[in-house]
Amino acid sequence: MSGSQVRPPVVMIPAQIFEAMVAHSRFVFPEEACGLLAADDNGRLRMVYCLTNAERSPSSYTIEPTEHFGALQHAESQGWTLTGAFHSHPQSPAFPSSTDQRMAAEPAWLYLIVGLGARPELRGFFLRDGTIIEVTLQVID
Repeated sequence: MSGSQVRPPVVMIPAQIFEAMVAHSRFVFPEEACGLLAADDNGRLRMVYCLTNAERSPSSYTIEPTEHFGALQHAESQGWTLTGAFHSHPQSPAFPSSTDQRMAAEPAWLYLIVGLGARPELRGFFLRDGTIIEVTLQVID
């Protein structure tokens, strides 16, 4: 790695948040699950909002707008900031699709993808200007 490259941080995912994303993904299967992530001022993930996929699709998602707004209001009331989104890939690997890349509207956000195989997989990415930057995730208690 050259000195000009910045290594993405390790992102700590509380076990309860990981479990909630997997449970939501299984609940809405075969559709894609989706939701938002909130973090405190120190960047620690504090909440996952498991929300409705307005598209009800197995291959794409749009977070239901009124639920998005409700999550934003709740996060702000706690002093948190929305810092990312998650969705599932019911039938494909946990890697950003071309649709995921095209629809990533917030370049500073962390995008988590739950892959639903025999053993759930969670991967995280920053999606910026057509570039996929994978981050290391660590599930913690």
